[in-house]
Amino acid sequence: MTEKKSASAPRTVRLGTRGSPLALAQAHQIAASLKQASAGALEAEIVTFTTTGDKLTSERLVNSGGKGLFTRELDESLSEGSLDLAVHSLKDVPSLLPPGQVFAAFPEREDPRDGFVSRTAKSLRDLPQGARLGTASLRREAQALALRPDLQVITFRGNVQTRLRKLEEGQADATFLAMAGLSRLGYADLAAPIPVTDMLPAAAQGIIGVVIRDDAGDDLRAALAKINVTKSEAAATAERAFLTMLDGSCRTPIAAHLFDEGDTWRLTGEVLSPAGDRRWAATGTAPKAASMAQLAQLGRDVASEIRAGAKGNLPVFGDER
Repeated sequence: MTEKKSASAPRTVRLGTRGSPLALAQAHQIAASLKQASAGALEAEIVTFTTTGDKLTSERLVNSGGKGLFTRELDESLSEGSLDLAVHSLKDVPSLLPPGQVFAAFPEREDPRDGFVSRTAKSLRDLPQGARLGTASLRREAQALALRPDLQVITFRGNVQTRLRKLEEGQADATFLAMAGLSRLGYADLAAPIPVTDMLPAAAQGIIGVVIRDDAGDDLRAALAKINVTKSEAAATAERAFLTMLDGSCRTPIAAHLFDEGDTWRLTGEVLSPAGDRRWAATGTAPKAASMAQLAQLGRDVASEIRAGAKGNLPVFGDER
């Protein structure tokens, strides 16, 4: 006789993630939060993927299809039903989710700043004339060249450990890494954080996005709702709306950040030329009580102001990574 499963046994949900150390750290964070939020009723089984984007180690993503290459395999598995949820670094997620998929949670945002990493210099300004800067991010490249047009930029791809190894091997004199990733991996002390006011980060940098199908069970939805952080959701909403309005394919050096100023939200966004010699920026505000729809409109309004100021001259070149 088959023994019946105990009614108190947890339900297993399949959580999809990329297989890099950083992605796995984020996935384990969500799995633990999910178990706690559901009072043990949900147990996450982590399923790892090597995405198309992970396989590209020497060229910019735009040459092969853009940032969606980091989510494609997970998107397909979630849509097909072989996953129940997917966990992403939100800045890697395209502006539009596949049909039938929705965001279910944005946990506490980690440090949104960029970090400067070098074996010989303490800051970008300290690098010698003509130094080699390793990055595959057009935003970081343009922002760096705006300050140091003499730098030689070389393409630097790979996960955090790979880029640190390349730096140690002397392939470049310096690089940038997101402080969020370094902090989650316990490497924060390797970098000098750059103030957000000096180097505006990528839209949604430091935010984890949890995606489910729109037909997901009520128990999963309810548990994820408990780990959602309103401040993170507000930032994700405004910054991604800004990005979508300006350049949904992320083929422009572009940055945005939502600042919490007490009773007010302030969104600052900017677009740069690839060489960093031109910059278009705008700022807008919304009351702290603003709805997510109003914050999305704030993002669109700031983007529209930049478009108007540029008078059709915004650059389109490469990808934001």
